[in-house]
Amino acid sequence: MLESKWMHMGTVLKMNAINYPEKLGWQDKIREYNFKDWNERACRLANGLKDLGVGYKDTFAVIAYNRGEWMDIYASCGKGGQIVVPVMFRLAGPEIEYIVNHSECKGFIVEAPFVDLINSIRDKLPVPENGYIYLGDGPVPEGYIGYEELLGKSSPDEPDLMVDAADTWTIMYTSGTTGRPKGVVRTHESYMAQYFLNNVNMGVLPTDKVMLVMPMCHVNSIFYSFPYTLVTAPVFVYNMKSFDPEDLLRTIEKYKITFTSLVPTHYIMMLALPDEVKSKYDVSSIRQLLISSAPARKDLKLAIMDYFKNAELWEA
Repeated sequence: MLESKWMHMGTVLKMNAINYPEKLGWQDKIREYNFKDWNERACRLANGLKDLGVGYKDTFAVIAYNRGEWMDIYASCGKGGQIVVPVMFRLAGPEIEYIVNHSECKGFIVEAPFVDLINSIRDKLPVPENGYIYLGDGPVPEGYIGYEELLGKSSPDEPDLMVDAADTWTIMYTSGTTGRPKGVVRTHESYMAQYFLNNVNMGVLPTDKVMLVMPMCHVNSIFYSFPYTLVTAPVFVYNMKSFDPEDLLRTIEKYKITFTSLVPTHYIMMLALPDEVKSKYDVSSIRQLLISSAPARKDLKLAIMDYFKNAELWEA
């Protein structure tokens, strides 16, 4: 009996690096990488994690605000078969402790603002002493290896294994409002099915450029990032710690964004800006928008379509 196998993002990124090496892969406000360099960084991270003892089907946690390196991290799992456990940055120490222990993480990528928090519970975590990776600028704290240092000393070659699309890619935890958080296990192929359906449904184009505003540790961002990679369109990660409606409009104009996903409050804040502010920015590049996660009134939807005149408005 023949069995078909889904392609996954590790392979997609590799093929993009071969066919479109110089095309922009991911970008944030500080840095950017073409497909060739992004693919190499994903391989380096996968190999680096393996060298630290986080191998095929092992879990590792990540706590960070939005920044482009999340794209390296997610893609690396399609290279080395590791499983990423994104941790919501608003959680308290005991909640993080539970998630990291429950998912049996062997590594932890920690952004600079969260080092003190993680250090305060470090003795209660299952992560080995050499398994902590520092993501940020400045001196690397004691007991960590720098993210870029790890990439720099790790092999850029494709890992010598075949990640199966049926393998687990992410374990994202629920909020735990009615009890302990539950780990939601999702495979590479489950996401790929979502991406193909999304691209057919929305008509995503190679000339599009998505901007990710929702937290990168949330499923919304993994849902609306890699569908664009699938068709060789670049991904822009909006690396702001808090929402600034005017800065968002400025970013749309500067980077020629064609799609973003926002909640109703984001749109309300943008539309509440004075007309003289809103009129300063050219948002004509936007051709699709998503409003999700909370109910939206009819008058809000009409106001969005009136301001973003070239955009389709999708609701989820």
